[in-house]
Amino acid sequence: MRKGRDGENMGNALKTTLLLAVLTVLFVLVGKAIGGQSGMVFAFGLAIVMNVGSYWFSDKIVLRMYSAREVTEAESPQLHGMVRRLALAAGVPMPKVYIIPEESPNAFATGRDPAHAAVAATEGILRVLSPDELEGVLAHEMAHVRNRDILIGTVAATLAGAIMMLANMARFAAIFGGGRDDREGGGGLQLLVMAILAPLGAMMVQMAVSRSREYLADETGARFCGKPEALARALEKISSWSRQVPMKASPATAHMFIMSPLTGGGLLSLFSTHPPVEKRVERLMAMRGRTTL
Repeated sequence: MRKGRDGENMGNALKTTLLLAVLTVLFVLVGKAIGGQSGMVFAFGLAIVMNVGSYWFSDKIVLRMYSAREVTEAESPQLHGMVRRLALAAGVPMPKVYIIPEESPNAFATGRDPAHAAVAATEGILRVLSPDELEGVLAHEMAHVRNRDILIGTVAATLAGAIMMLANMARFAAIFGGGRDDREGGGGLQLLVMAILAPLGAMMVQMAVSRSREYLADETGARFCGKPEALARALEKISSWSRQVPMKASPATAHMFIMSPLTGGGLLSLFSTHPPVEKRVERLMAMRGRTTL
């Protein structure tokens, strides 16, 4: 049982590593075709500057964006008790606990590392879910903290952002006849094609990284609480209620929630931050009876 469980986690971790490697290779190829080493360094440096701030202050930014209020253990003993037990199971410090004044059921974790983590739940999710289901959701969020998914997401966003900046440079070069000469891999047509395809490819890979981390958080969280079926029921409830009571959320923060407040099917699923609910539920139900830590 344990070997199978470890294999699933290793598979998700390997997938994340491979996807980040694909982003890195794409960045190198695009950078070489457009501006050589200097162009790559410029775009990567600018992307780092843009993303480091959001990574370092992510907790303050997103909590303020959704008017989240920190609650004490005296104010919300059940919620604090659940988070404390799960933090102990995850082997991470006790995070700060917040409640979001929002009727749509959802939750997220944020913070640059486990020592600066925060877990936030909407008022809606506290009303809609049973205690077991809520514990499953909080376990999923604690898994994000344990797995340092804010950092991984920032790395992916930095690489994807650098590629998009290089693509903008390529469009400018193709229109105005700039760019590197053919001997170094340039050419107007190549630049134009790359300017169109590279951002799409980068975004698809970045979203695939996000989906792989969601699967991993589901699996890890199910082990923390020992109730994969409770998390599966919670996901189904959140999905159903979210359609009835949609949440006004920024696309920039959609990836942080346990269930994306944004919807999209078909080809749009390639650009989704979260896997389909049905697949997540199927995986969780398959874990029943083999969630011992």
